[in-house]
Amino acid sequence: MSEDQGSYVTADQPYERDTRYIETRITRDGRDGYPVQPGRYRLVVSYACPWANRAIIVRRLLGLEDAISLGVCGPTHDWRSWTFDLDEGGVDPVLGIPRLQDAYFRRVPDYPKGITVPAVVDVPSGAVVTNDFPQITLDLSTQWADFHRDGAPQLYPEDLRAEIDEVNALVYRDVNNGVYRCGFAGSQQSYDAAYDQLFSRLDWLSDRLARQRYLVGETITEADIRLFTTLARFDPVYHGHFKCNRDELSEMPVLWAYARDLFQTPGFGDSTNFDHIKRHYYQVHRDINPSGIVPKGPDLTKWLDPHGREKLGGSPFGAGTAPAPLPIPAG
Repeated sequence: MSEDQGSYVTADQPYERDTRYIETRITRDGRDGYPVQPGRYRLVVSYACPWANRAIIVRRLLGLEDAISLGVCGPTHDWRSWTFDLDEGGVDPVLGIPRLQDAYFRRVPDYPKGITVPAVVDVPSGAVVTNDFPQITLDLSTQWADFHRDGAPQLYPEDLRAEIDEVNALVYRDVNNGVYRCGFAGSQQSYDAAYDQLFSRLDWLSDRLARQRYLVGETITEADIRLFTTLARFDPVYHGHFKCNRDELSEMPVLWAYARDLFQTPGFGDSTNFDHIKRHYYQVHRDINPSGIVPKGPDLTKWLDPHGREKLGGSPFGAGTAPAPLPIPAG
């Protein structure tokens, strides 16, 4: 079960995402029974999934590594659940489970919907608290502020929230989810409509970003993170696998430079795993790619080419600072 579990191609039908999530929140006041408490929760992700990739980036930018541990599922899985096959013995070392579904079943026995990432798990009980991915990242910014690193950026500043929310809604409908509406369309008519809506919005974004370095304001915000994880997957996956093929990202000059600018910013490129991304989509979506063959391209070295967007002004972290470099693995 992937981030799009239950959302496979249905003949003659447009694609509809199931957005019925577990909406429990972790808050300062613990209103839902889960108060903010460092060390209590584990964020379970896959680098393959764009929705989970957002949470990985936000956690790193805000410096919440010591407050919220990270469990990483492998890029592929069977129909039942994401699995911890990257860990020794195929078992998460903190939760002690082989499948993410085990944590879902602790919360809701025989949980009937998709076993999705990201999911925040309450370690003492072993139960999922929430898989409401849009709210998870907003709460990391707002509810966990007492545990942000010194110099953490303001990803969801109060004075820009209305504009961020407006941009996020458009980008989600037409781009983040729009690529899926193309890829999982069950009719030519629904595909054509999704395709036109996707590229119309990408053109709108190109016009907006030709005048300003970031989507909202002078620094990176939640809006940039949400767009980035889709753009990062565009050429490796969405252009071919999901038939979003009017242009490659690398053929859209403004968006390509914008994506490279973010990729080269600490917290973005170092939170992106193209191998996991490609293996997930091409090996799991067998209704679209029956052979399971994973393409070798595109050339990823071009992500490091100069982007030239500094001339537009702004700065990635405003008055804040970049997160520290990730440690280099031994060996």
